[in-house]
Amino acid sequence: MSLESAAKAEAAARRYYGTGDVDAFYAAVWGGEDIHTGVYAHEHESVALASRRTVELAAGKVADRLGPGSTVLDLGSGYGGPTRYLAGRFGCKVVALNISESQNERHRRANAEQGMDGLIEVVTGSFQDIPYPAGYFDVVWSQEAFCHSGDRNQLLGEAVRVLEPRGDLVFTDLMAADTAPPDALRAAVARLDVDGFATPGFYRRTIAGLGLTRIDFDDRSDQTLTHYLRLTEETARRAKELAGVISPAYVQGLLQNLPLWVEACRKGLTSWGIFHCRRP
Repeated sequence: MSLESAAKAEAAARRYYGTGDVDAFYAAVWGGEDIHTGVYAHEHESVALASRRTVELAAGKVADRLGPGSTVLDLGSGYGGPTRYLAGRFGCKVVALNISESQNERHRRANAEQGMDGLIEVVTGSFQDIPYPAGYFDVVWSQEAFCHSGDRNQLLGEAVRVLEPRGDLVFTDLMAADTAPPDALRAAVARLDVDGFATPGFYRRTIAGLGLTRIDFDDRSDQTLTHYLRLTEETARRAKELAGVISPAYVQGLLQNLPLWVEACRKGLTSWGIFHCRRP
């Protein structure tokens, strides 16, 4: 992809996550800290609890790499829920790189309120050009951020570049299924202002081409239907309440868009899970 497409994607992500409506939706419906797909214990579990379970599962895959002497890079760190979990559980230092300054301001406030700003550095910037030297981090982490990239080849190259030898890359991303026809998700992804999604096959091939080994994909694609059903249910149930903090037009847009995701999940067009890879 071109530099132009990468820059366009960055601008779209900054614009999307910088709006008050989007911020309020994630805070009120998604749980406010962990804005990614959840792993559900049952179909009626809260989105926030399921989303935190995803963090715990991903952290378990790199627990042997984390401790007071280790450093983690969280790419597209959002409001910092995973960042605070990692720093609080393992005592590691975390650099949270995120493009949205409005999210970053909220992230910093939460860190200070919880006494964790000494372990976490929040940096405003792009994961397409990571401002750290090669081999700097023990673990590179990300959750549902790579889907906003306009050049995932460059992004993954940067993620691997800053990993130390034997460092771990762990990430989740919302993807198109390998078997999904081209543009099958176009209507659904329109709300996110992205051109399209990667597939698990793309990530496997690209990561292998960058020399990483032990490429494991913990496929949890079955969770996407439950997740988008829960988001749809909660948004519809609380539509009147949400109208007090979110514009009516945005709420209506959600009620039109979220069922498209439900339909796509039911048709097996989406994929999701936890990738875990190690640099030799």
